[in-house]
Amino acid sequence: MKLKAWLAVAGFAANLASMMSCASDRCLNMPSLAGGALPRHLSETGAFADTPKLTPNSGLIPYVLIVPFWSDGAVKSRWVAIPAGKIDYSPTAEWQFPTCTVFVKNFDLPTDARNPGAKRRLETRLLVRDRTGGVYGVSYQWRPDGLDADLLTEAKTEQIPITSADGSVHQQTWYYPSPKDCLTCHTATAGFVLGVKARQLNRDIQYASGMTENQLRAWNRRGLFKQPLSEQELAQIPTLAAADDPSRSVEDRARSYLDANCSHCHRPGGNVASFDARYETPLPKQFLIDGPVLIDEGIDKPRVISPHDVWRSIAYMRVNTNTEIRMPPLARETIDAKGVQLLNEWITSLPGRAVVPPPMIWPQGGAYAGPIEISLSDSEPGADIRYTLDGSVPGASDARYEKPIKIDATAVVRTRAYKEGFTRSITEQQVFTIRQ
Repeated sequence: MKLKAWLAVAGFAANLASMMSCASDRCLNMPSLAGGALPRHLSETGAFADTPKLTPNSGLIPYVLIVPFWSDGAVKSRWVAIPAGKIDYSPTAEWQFPTCTVFVKNFDLPTDARNPGAKRRLETRLLVRDRTGGVYGVSYQWRPDGLDADLLTEAKTEQIPITSADGSVHQQTWYYPSPKDCLTCHTATAGFVLGVKARQLNRDIQYASGMTENQLRAWNRRGLFKQPLSEQELAQIPTLAAADDPSRSVEDRARSYLDANCSHCHRPGGNVASFDARYETPLPKQFLIDGPVLIDEGIDKPRVISPHDVWRSIAYMRVNTNTEIRMPPLARETIDAKGVQLLNEWITSLPGRAVVPPPMIWPQGGAYAGPIEISLSDSEPGADIRYTLDGSVPGASDARYEKPIKIDATAVVRTRAYKEGFTRSITEQQVFTIRQ
C-alpha cells in the first residue's frame, strides 16, 4: 500500500476509534431515559464541537442513505454516536443498537430556486436509544441568528418564504414534530431506528479524512458489528436503488422509494393495510401490484398499485396529494414531485390496457351567486364523456356531454369517460351550490 493511502487509512481508523470511545452510561449529554432532564439548547447536547458551524464532535460518525425519506425538500445531514457495545447486524432486517446510541439529523431547507446555495437552517433532531430498549426523540429549532437551537416540547409549524425560479415568492409550511410525534414512526414494529440498515448504507461516502470507502465495510472493519461481515456477504446484500440510478430498473427504483417512505408503517404488524412495502420482501409477496385496499377513496376497482392505471392506484393517489389522505401523513406539507414521477413511470410501464384519464370539470365546484355553465373535457382524443347531475355514478347510457351544461340549482356533477379498447376512466366529481 502506498504511504499516502496507508496514512489515510490509519487516520480514519484513529478517528473512528475515537468515535467509539463514548462511555456506555452516557448518551452524549442526553438522558438515558425519556423522562430525564433534556438539554434546553443544542449546544448542550454534546453533539457538536462547534454548534454554529455544525462541526460534529469526535464521537459522531457521518452516514448517508441511498434513498432518503422525503422531508419537504429539506437537505439533511446525518451522524450517529455509537457508545461501547456493538450493533446486532442483519443484511436484511432492522439492526439493534447498543443503549445510548444517539442519531443526529440536521435539516436545511433550500429557499431560492435561482440560488442552490441559499438555505435556511430549520432544526436538528436527536433520536436516543434509551435504557428501556426503546427510543425517544427530540427536536431543536434553530434561532434566526444561527448561533444555537432551542428544545421544542410541542409540535409547531412555521411559514418559510420560498423564491421560485421565476422570482415569485410563496410560503411553505414546515412542521416541527413533537417528542410524541417521533414515536408515531419510530415504533417497535419498525425496529425503532429508521434508515440505518444494510440496504441503505451499502454505498461509498467520503469521510472528513478525505478517504472514500463503503460505509458497511468501514463500520465492519472497525468492529462495530457483533457479526463480522465478509466481502462475499457485502456483495450479496439487497441494496436499494437511488431514484436517479440509470443502472437499476424502474421497478427497483420505485420499490426502493416505497421502502424508504412507507415500509416503517406498511409491513406485517404495522398500520392497517394489506401490503408490505419492505424492499427485501419479494415483489409477488408484497401485495403491491393488484393488491386489495381497505379504503377505496371512492374509486371503482381500486388497488394498491393498479397495473398501467395511476388513477386506480391508491398508493400513488396518496403520495400525489396534500389533502387529509396524504401519505406519509405526518411532517409532510408538500408533494415529492420526483417521487410521484418515478411511481408514475413504474405503474405505466406495467402491462395492462390503456386507460382513459378522468374528465376535467370547469369551473371548480363551490358556491356561486347565480346560474353558471359547466364545461367538461378529456385529454384522450375521441373520448366519450358521460355525466349526471344528481350525484349518481354515470354509466355509458347516461347523458353524453356535447356542449356546456347550464346549472341553475345546486347540483353534484359527476362525469366519466369511455373509449373503445380502453379501460373506462374513474369518476370525477364537483359540487356546485347556486345561491339565488
